[in-house]
Amino acid sequence: MITLTGKTLTLEEIKRVVFENEKVAIENDAIQKIKHNRQTVETMINGKKTMYGINTGFGKFSDVVIAEEDLENLQLNLIHSHACGVGNPFSEEISRTMLLLRANALSQGFSGVRTELVQQLVDLVNASIHPVIPEQGSLGASGDLAPLSHLALALLGEGEVFYKGERIHASVALAEEGIAPLKLKAKEGLALINGTQAMTAVGIVTYLEVEKLLYQSELIAAMTLEGLQGIMDAFDADLHKVRGHQEQMDVAERILAILSDSGLTTKQGELRVQDAYSLRCIPQVLGASWQTVRYAKDKLVTEINAVTDNPLIFSAENKVISGGNFHGQPIAFAMDFIKLGIAETGNIAERRIERLVNPQLNDLPAFLSPNPGLESGAMIMQYSAASLVSENKTLAHPASVDSIPSSANQEDHVSMGTIAARHALQMLQNTRRVVAIELICAMEAVEFRGIGKMAQQTKEYYEKVRNVVPSITKDRVFSTDIERLADWLKDSGESGVTQNLVRGGVFHE
Repeated sequence: MITLTGKTLTLEEIKRVVFENEKVAIENDAIQKIKHNRQTVETMINGKKTMYGINTGFGKFSDVVIAEEDLENLQLNLIHSHACGVGNPFSEEISRTMLLLRANALSQGFSGVRTELVQQLVDLVNASIHPVIPEQGSLGASGDLAPLSHLALALLGEGEVFYKGERIHASVALAEEGIAPLKLKAKEGLALINGTQAMTAVGIVTYLEVEKLLYQSELIAAMTLEGLQGIMDAFDADLHKVRGHQEQMDVAERILAILSDSGLTTKQGELRVQDAYSLRCIPQVLGASWQTVRYAKDKLVTEINAVTDNPLIFSAENKVISGGNFHGQPIAFAMDFIKLGIAETGNIAERRIERLVNPQLNDLPAFLSPNPGLESGAMIMQYSAASLVSENKTLAHPASVDSIPSSANQEDHVSMGTIAARHALQMLQNTRRVVAIELICAMEAVEFRGIGKMAQQTKEYYEKVRNVVPSITKDRVFSTDIERLADWLKDSGESGVTQNLVRGGVFHE
């Protein structure tokens, strides 16, 4: 059971709730804070105090005062009018993460909602009722208004949800779980949708998958080094220590540990003096990719426990403050930065694929074909990889440098953080396919060299992957292999090799 305080939720706990279906509860102290700040809101409403979004309109309508008898309709109208998302829905994992993050943020109490609202979010998480939330439509300032409005609809028994493998009306799922639809009170609609939980949820899922993929990329690159009889001198610790980047040193150390007993790698001068950059510079490139991941992690960890709606209620000081915590710029920058690391992980992998299949660059069978000429082998796999990395280059353009005014120029600068996060996730999926292609090619190369000469750890990995994708004995529809292996990389988690290295202290946080 994960207990929400609003301040202590961790990435590991999110992983357990989202991917392992662990249950969630609200801490008792948090419940008291929520109740206390809600009472402050009620007192201020009764005292006829003018407060943005509580008894005024929204955005450009902030100067329009709303009659007390219309305050609940104001909140319902807000959800209905702002549910303008379009496009394909986010995955259930992202929708579930959004529910969890919104519940956590509201648990701090500064949003002025009732405990019933926060509990409704928790109930949906625990019942695995996941709102259908369109991916597109957020500017990333004033929060993720459109996506979070679709999330809010489900609390009200409106809109659609994913439930027990089906896409159904929210009212049906709530009824089956015995959950009554929520009726919004003053301030509550705004508190639900004014936040960065869509971009943060996409960012968290992306981060968790990128971290896994980077570890897998190192292991696959190690197998490629064996297939191309790579020179291990370039991974010597002294070389990397004098530059001083910890992530670079860590990658080199892990590659050396993986290949410590390989009979396929070489030393400087044995076959050639030095390798191409895509082999020799693996620590420098993947190390830099790790730096983007670490930066993004730092910002995401902060945002997980951030209060990002507006206005905020400070009961101790008896004040309501309108500000801009909903602005997604920190996450927008973080996701644009991690995009660079994702892109370069794919770029350098594609270059290694080229070295594995190009007969002018190696002594392997041309395009790893079992019958060169009659059969094309991996020739077009490299085309697909090249296409994917080129697509990533267009997606890597920073979304955060764009802004467009909205709400009649009241909201005149926005972050585009949700676009940055969505593009990062799309790039990750592209890069995973590129890495899958490298793995297919690397396995063919080591088979040619001699599996018995492989390092123990790459050999163990080879044997696992051969249960997913068989050897190339003749041309076949390789699209199936690529997709199957990409799915396996996504779902397989850290390999036994990775776990052994973690326990051995080779992976440094």
